[in-house]
Amino acid sequence: MGPGEREVREVHSTWIDAVNAGDIVRLLTLMADDVVFLNPGQAPFCRDGFSANFSAAHQQVRIRCISELEEVVIVGEVAYTRSRDALSVTPRAGGEGTQLAGHRMTVYRKQPDGRWLLARDAHTLSPVETLRS
Repeated sequence: MGPGEREVREVHSTWIDAVNAGDIVRLLTLMADDVVFLNPGQAPFCRDGFSANFSAAHQQVRIRCISELEEVVIVGEVAYTRSRDALSVTPRAGGEGTQLAGHRMTVYRKQPDGRWLLARDAHTLSPVETLRS
């Protein structure tokens, strides 16, 4: 594993840790200014949309994500990862939580200062019950 792959794996791990901590400030430092997120059943959204959605969600629920990287590919200044994710979402007010699972593709771009930032992200997460059918 070369240094570029280690750096991309580290950004991925830092992202997951920040999601689990509800650390929107940290997440924003890991995103490119022109980031685009693709979620099933939603129109694509950018950095501002992510920030608003994530902050609102974390006020209502506890999120716990486990992400297993299955592939890291680097081509010049662009990298992509493919991962298998499991997400549990538990209401802060109590009640039954939801389990989601699926795959994620994330594209990173290397910045002039050498950092890798998340540029595009798409996932197929859906309720675990649906996956068992």
